[in-house]
Amino acid sequence: MASELNESENVRAKVREGYGQIAKAGGSCCGPAKSCCGTGNADVLVATVGYAAWDLSALPDGANMGLSCGNPTAVAALKPGEVVLDLGSGGGFDVFIAGRKVGGSGRVIGVDMTPEMLSKARASIAAYRQGTGLDNVEFRLGEIEHLPVADNSVDAIISNCVINLSPDKAQVWREMARVLKPGGRVAVSDLALLQPLPPAVAAMVEALVGCVAGAVLVDATGRMATDAGLVDVKLEAKREYVESMTEWNDPLFRKIVDSLPSGTKIGDFVTSLYVTAKKSV
Repeated sequence: MASELNESENVRAKVREGYGQIAKAGGSCCGPAKSCCGTGNADVLVATVGYAAWDLSALPDGANMGLSCGNPTAVAALKPGEVVLDLGSGGGFDVFIAGRKVGGSGRVIGVDMTPEMLSKARASIAAYRQGTGLDNVEFRLGEIEHLPVADNSVDAIISNCVINLSPDKAQVWREMARVLKPGGRVAVSDLALLQPLPPAVAAMVEALVGCVAGAVLVDATGRMATDAGLVDVKLEAKREYVESMTEWNDPLFRKIVDSLPSGTKIGDFVTSLYVTAKKSV
């Protein structure tokens, strides 16, 4: 038990350090490009994974850090007046987008365990208020395995390429079920495995922080959501998002690709995955 706890803390420490560097340097978890997985243009990345120009039009400078692997705010179909929780909110990208969707009568809470990311997000609130006229977002320091959020208090949970980084994913799903109101819903965009990663890739810190080595099999993700008590669990693989990585030139991402078995590509192992679910009424 003690060894499992130590390993979990080691994983958190690696992720916290990697994303702390991104927040401070404006780079990526894979190197100097502005993305978790390597593209040099964050706006191109978010367009590729489904964000519209309207989503980006009122973002504070620096909120789009290219750390997306999908668009959970669209999948969640957010409505005015709702309370929304973003797991692993980073620089605030999805929080600020969701804030415009829920409007002045709604609220969006971002939770992140990296102090540097939290500071970056909070520093952008003033620009968000000025650009939108809304005062409806906040950011809380905390781990997604132990959410600083009350039971039965949120209408929708979103998360973008974060849960795969957790050393205790089942606990994350249980926490989501706890904080959702009856009838509340989950819309997660994450990375998942189509088959186990080669050991050499799974052991690479670059792959862990780059949202690859921490991923689990698609079916395992569905089981964890169901075991947490959520219903209407649906999984939709978006392999084309990951296939586009092959066009990126980040040196550390190339290191991961080069470690794959001959004749294979990253899309043979990893997919972007939309997960939707609900809490029973």
